[in-house]
Amino acid sequence: MTGIERSRTVAVVGTGTMGQGIAQVALLAGHPVLLHDAVPERADAAVTAVTGRVERLVAKGRLDRAAADAATGRIGAARELSELADCALVVEAILEDVAAKQRLFTALEAVVAPDCLLATNTSSLSVTELAAPLKHAGRLVGLHFFNPAPLLPLVEVVSGYATDPEAAERAFGTALAWGKTPVRCADTPGFIVNRIARPFYAEAFAVYEEQGADPATIDAVLRESGGFRMGPFELTDLIGQDVNEAVTRSVWESFFRSPKFLPSLAQRRLVQSGRLGRKSGQGWFAYEGGDAAVPAPHTAGPEEAPEYVTVVGDLGPAAGLVDLIEEAGITVEAVEAGGPYIQLPGEGQLVLTDGKTSVEFADVVYFDLALDYRGATRIALAASEDTSPETLAEAVGLFQRLGKQVSVIGDVPGMIVARTVAMLIDLAADAVAKGAASEEDIDTAMRLGVNYPLGPGQWHERVGQDWAYELLENLDGRCPGGRYAPSLALFRKSYAAGPEDAAGSGDAAADAAGPGDAAAEAAAPDDADGVSAP
Repeated sequence: MTGIERSRTVAVVGTGTMGQGIAQVALLAGHPVLLHDAVPERADAAVTAVTGRVERLVAKGRLDRAAADAATGRIGAARELSELADCALVVEAILEDVAAKQRLFTALEAVVAPDCLLATNTSSLSVTELAAPLKHAGRLVGLHFFNPAPLLPLVEVVSGYATDPEAAERAFGTALAWGKTPVRCADTPGFIVNRIARPFYAEAFAVYEEQGADPATIDAVLRESGGFRMGPFELTDLIGQDVNEAVTRSVWESFFRSPKFLPSLAQRRLVQSGRLGRKSGQGWFAYEGGDAAVPAPHTAGPEEAPEYVTVVGDLGPAAGLVDLIEEAGITVEAVEAGGPYIQLPGEGQLVLTDGKTSVEFADVVYFDLALDYRGATRIALAASEDTSPETLAEAVGLFQRLGKQVSVIGDVPGMIVARTVAMLIDLAADAVAKGAASEEDIDTAMRLGVNYPLGPGQWHERVGQDWAYELLENLDGRCPGGRYAPSLALFRKSYAAGPEDAAGSGDAAADAAGPGDAAAEAAAPDDADGVSAP
């Protein structure tokens, strides 16, 4: 796979933080680099800034003196676009405005050679639309770097409708030669990362709007149980609420206001109030002198652990709990038929969240999904007003005996981690089925672009082929409107596991039985019909 020859000049138009970062990457990869800006003085300042960063790498021992001197001798400022005539690649990194980018590319086309590759670093605009005015639209490709470009490895290589396959491959090869990890994707709204990442924010905001839990608790559960590096509330405060909401709204509009990408009213109010996060001193959390004043997450007080439990059926994604319970000195009796649930001594049941609500059943406590139950340090539980205090106390005490902190949240279907992961799995499956990107590239993009512990495809393999479908189907029944309706692609994946195992393939009586046999027997007939979310 051939990239741009290192002897050929790379130009970057737009000298903000991203433009400077891309220029640094190309420079240290061995290319001569030109920086151009509509304001010439900014280009000069950008050259100084990039050479300063190169010097800092020398000071830190990350670059030797000879390499640094060679690099700083290859960078310069171009006062006029005509100076870019001999470039092999021009990367555009100006403001996110379609008309402005189209004018720039039209002007560049009149200057550069026919073999010059044109690339846009846009994060949200259509590559197809940007190329529309060009006489040779096939040479325009998306090269979406992530900030800071010198540090983050991911580059999305985006092919518009008119992009020549050879141009896309050349861009891919160039990014690879620069030491980056490129992924291929089609020109769809949000490309890979900004499309697939929406549920990470949206589901957390939805749980908050449903009064399920406060922001600090939701963040803690996603970090300490889900394995995510940051929670969505603290992360959007860091990104900027206005920036994050604008991306969400752009993707929503681009998908013709699909309920799958519905923006959050709570976040809209935050933006309207000027509470934009760290940069304004107040977002979801308050910031004093740059430090966050984050409330402690809700954590349950100590409870006694049960002396024994009965594990009924296969716990699926939570099967690892059985060993942990035994290692904690709690006697475990296993019953293969029925379930799946953990029967507590007080006759209540502990059930992995399945998209239903505790209020539908007699004496049930739901627990949330974890990336790794052994490594998780916090577990969320959900109960309704019909759950007995004894059952809730036993459930809390059980997880505390396993060394976990416990957050008791509202009776929200799908809870926190589970509904987030299920939606990530669904959006990724749908994107693959529609040709947006391969499953492997999506997994790579989500791990490297936003530091997810697993890609959606990896999550899907871990939890089982029909788990996400079943959870979303149940969620859709309790929160109708299309947001949680599982995609056809996810149905096909679920059905591929075997018709007898596929979600929705059983009879209605089996579906209505609920999470456990005892709960189904104890529930009043009208409990399953008059369900309302808290």
